[in-house]
Amino acid sequence: MFRYTKLTAVREVFVWVVTLLGLLPFWILIMTSLKSDQEALTSSAVAPPTAPTIGAFVEVLTTTGRNSIPLSIVNSALITAGSIFLLVLFGSVSAYVIARRTRTWTTLTYYLVLIAIILPAQLGTVPLYIGARSVGLTGSVIGMVLLWTGILLPLSVFLYASFFRGLSTEYEEAAVIDGASPTQAFFRVVLPLMAPATGTVAILTGLIIWNDFFNSLIFLGGTTTQTLPVAMYTYVGGLVSAWNKIFAVVIISMIPILAFYMFAQKRFIQGFAGGLKG
Repeated sequence: MFRYTKLTAVREVFVWVVTLLGLLPFWILIMTSLKSDQEALTSSAVAPPTAPTIGAFVEVLTTTGRNSIPLSIVNSALITAGSIFLLVLFGSVSAYVIARRTRTWTTLTYYLVLIAIILPAQLGTVPLYIGARSVGLTGSVIGMVLLWTGILLPLSVFLYASFFRGLSTEYEEAAVIDGASPTQAFFRVVLPLMAPATGTVAILTGLIIWNDFFNSLIFLGGTTTQTLPVAMYTYVGGLVSAWNKIFAVVIISMIPILAFYMFAQKRFIQGFAGGLKG
């Protein structure tokens, strides 16, 4: 039987203190973004605004030009969505072949995938940029989608292969007996069963792509196809001490990825638990 002791109370207070300390940066972020220009500079960062206003958000969202925040959000969303689609498509098919085949070349391919995950992608930045520039893929959404697909495909294959190896072959065998082709059995039976793995791949790769700054700065720098992190960096650098607008940009950049995570968190948790079990 549970007893509420003094030690339990101390632990509960400690947890609340740690939680409040963890939420303090978000409190400062939101409160400062709702302040006027003058109040953001003169008042305490922790203090709430005396007259809350969304003027900073309106000014940030209505800014036009190469570093337009709304345009950057669209560019980031297109690059992230396109990359996730190709990573799920090619990653699942490649991992299925690796997991189901027992030949020597599939084992060798799997180890090559592991090596590709370990090696830092920055080692190939220069040749990748030269190759992309030579075929006209720099400064474009399509070029960034292809770039991220190549960089993160080993991670996608690794995650899917781990799940496929824990999935019984009885499902696709039953589908083939019922008259489905191997391709139909994969896309109609096997892949839907991999929804937790798909959610894991989508969230992990989506976070990496959405928050990337280095590759976006190298391959999209100086063009109108700026992603949100690059546009935010340029925007913040120009504002200097306008903290209400700076924090407004930070909040705007957080909303899409938080919404995506809330939408897919169930699949992510299922995939994580399934991966641990496997």
